[in-house]
Amino acid sequence: MAKILTITNQKGGVGKTTTCVNLAASLAATKKRVLLIDLDPQGNATMGSGVDKHELETSAYELLTGQADAQECVIKGLPVHYDVIGANGDLTAAEVELLQLPRREFRLKMALQNIADQYDFILLDNPPSLNLLTVNALAASAGVIIPMQCEYYALEGISALIGTVEKINKRLNPELKIEGILRTMFDPRMSLTKDVSSHLVDYFGDKVYRTVIPRNVRLAEAPSHGLPALLYDKNSRGSLAYLALAGELSRKTEMDQRTAELAD
Repeated sequence: MAKILTITNQKGGVGKTTTCVNLAASLAATKKRVLLIDLDPQGNATMGSGVDKHELETSAYELLTGQADAQECVIKGLPVHYDVIGANGDLTAAEVELLQLPRREFRLKMALQNIADQYDFILLDNPPSLNLLTVNALAASAGVIIPMQCEYYALEGISALIGTVEKINKRLNPELKIEGILRTMFDPRMSLTKDVSSHLVDYFGDKVYRTVIPRNVRLAEAPSHGLPALLYDKNSRGSLAYLALAGELSRKTEMDQRTAELAD
């Protein structure tokens, strides 16, 4: 059964989509079966995976509104080596239509039940806001990965996001937890970056990934070529960092599974 992870932050520009695309590619490179689902109407994760969002026949919009099942929406056989359910501007309409549908917070969870056993990881990319699309992602997920820059305002934003996760945990999804906090666009030459990073580790402990994602030109360039950085420049610092993150996530997942088996 797939481990479903939401990659989200209510603050924009923190590397959410970059993380979703590059983590998916890195997990796939380690022979994991991966599905990326784009839940952002901007469709950046779709385009960054080499899929033209303007040419989608079925997308996350049809999935959430029940016009197509998950198998019909999945795009397979891509050069990125992971599967994709794409998104485009149609998804904006879903935010309105979901309000009228039964069990509106659980549409994604219900839709994924038939394909979850086909993957090791399902990664969900989200818009930088708390709307019904993000709520659906959180209600369907086992964990949340929070990408964040090490700057002052980010500390305030993460407090609000953790509060949101706690509310979803209590009201909609008791299995939801913070999977990890990922430091992105990391520049160790800046004293503020090191200070904020230190505060994060002091407060969140092992919830902070050991891997940090550096500022890297190749990470910024890769989306314009419709590729993850791993396929654009596999030796770049950004590519190597996301491979390290994939390894860290896989090891943690395996340890959690063994712990759960022993508890049973």
